[in-house]
Amino acid sequence: MSGSVFFLLSIVLLVAGYFVYGAVVEKIFGPQEHRSTPAVRLADGVDFVEMPTWKVYLIQLLNIAGLGPVFGPILGALYGPVALLWVIFGCIFAGAVHDYFSGMLSVRSNGASVPTLVTENMGKFAGQFMVYFSVLVLLLVGVVFVTGPAGLLSKMTGINTLTWVIIIFVYYFLATCLPIDMIIGRIYPVFAAILLFMAVALPIAMFYQGYTVLPNLDFSTNTHQSLPVWPMVFITIACGAISGFHATQSPMMARCLQNEKLGRKVFYGAMIGEGLIALVWVTLGLSFYESAEGLRNALGPKGNAALVVSEISNTLLGTGLGGTLAVLGVVILPITSGDTAFRSARLTIADLLKMPQQSIPKRLIIAVPLFVIGAVLSQMDFSIIWRYFGWANQTLAMFMLWTGAIWLARRSKFHWICSVPATFMTAVCVTYLCFDKIGFALSYNSANIAGVVVAILALVLFMVKGTQPNQALIDEDAKWQK
Repeated sequence: MSGSVFFLLSIVLLVAGYFVYGAVVEKIFGPQEHRSTPAVRLADGVDFVEMPTWKVYLIQLLNIAGLGPVFGPILGALYGPVALLWVIFGCIFAGAVHDYFSGMLSVRSNGASVPTLVTENMGKFAGQFMVYFSVLVLLLVGVVFVTGPAGLLSKMTGINTLTWVIIIFVYYFLATCLPIDMIIGRIYPVFAAILLFMAVALPIAMFYQGYTVLPNLDFSTNTHQSLPVWPMVFITIACGAISGFHATQSPMMARCLQNEKLGRKVFYGAMIGEGLIALVWVTLGLSFYESAEGLRNALGPKGNAALVVSEISNTLLGTGLGGTLAVLGVVILPITSGDTAFRSARLTIADLLKMPQQSIPKRLIIAVPLFVIGAVLSQMDFSIIWRYFGWANQTLAMFMLWTGAIWLARRSKFHWICSVPATFMTAVCVTYLCFDKIGFALSYNSANIAGVVVAILALVLFMVKGTQPNQALIDEDAKWQK
């Protein structure tokens, strides 16, 4: 099979995943269109605001599509075309399921954030752990998505990076504190146009200019800097396959959804959209430089994905308007996740403190300390932050999938759509933590054994403790179905 055919087939598979498997997931969950959503029931003009479906979808897509589906796939492409398989199957069977349940469980729980959802399904201890863990992940995301775009903007304008960091932080502060439809709801459609331009124009230009698409379509396992595909590629490519960060973003749009039946379009659909973006960048990296080795040389010793983005965009679309818009798309992607990361952190802490957010002073009480901590973290080395974020991000996804599995099991629904990817991600996260230098730095074999054992134990514990049906919950579902 030629690389071009495989690339086009991959696109077809992702789109088909939305219509086929997405419909299966939706049917198992059982959305109820006559059940009022938090946006309708709890409208406050600040965070609970009804918005049109197209706008909610675009905001969700831009919220989740930060640097992750661009930089992550570029770095993941160093392991070869096997990265494409993780994007396709990870997105359909894990990431989109994760996003759907993180959004729809929030809809069913008055727009609750991740820690509340975990508490309701996994218990108080797990929920308290998730409060600190999710806020940490959000702060890491916010900081990563300050330094990354600031560096790109500095290269484009000649203005020093620190100035751009300050400008982006000011914007983040406003987007965090003002009503969601005042800034985010108005400018995201424009940003979405740039995002779509980048994702569509670059592969078209690659085909038009005669580049060989995926010239080395070899799915045998490769290594990058002696690092094995398992578990590294599953941590490196998070956004675009599965990302726990999305679980922190979905509740924000759960507070704006007009009807439960729209959940598949917004949550499952946005993840498929991000998967397509990731697919494009893995393909561009392996096609433009002809091989993983060529891409490795282009990235340089520090793995500077921003240089690759700039070179590919300017070469394929020209250094004028086309290339500038493509690079701007990559700048806007992280900014539109960074602002909502801080906003989600505010909402998460507000849920914990049970502090209503209608008044500006109460929003500032939470937001100001968050940004002080964020400013301190922004001085850390980007590569170090990103490595810790990778593991923390996937661990958060693991918790959300187990939460979805328990929610389904207690209602006598088919839990395997969540429990199977949850078990898989448990193995990924534990193996990575045991193997990588940021963790225990065990031997590869020892780390694999630990990952498999913990994943099996987690599944056994779930089957013993988490699958007991709750008749009251079953009866409640039945009542709404009538």
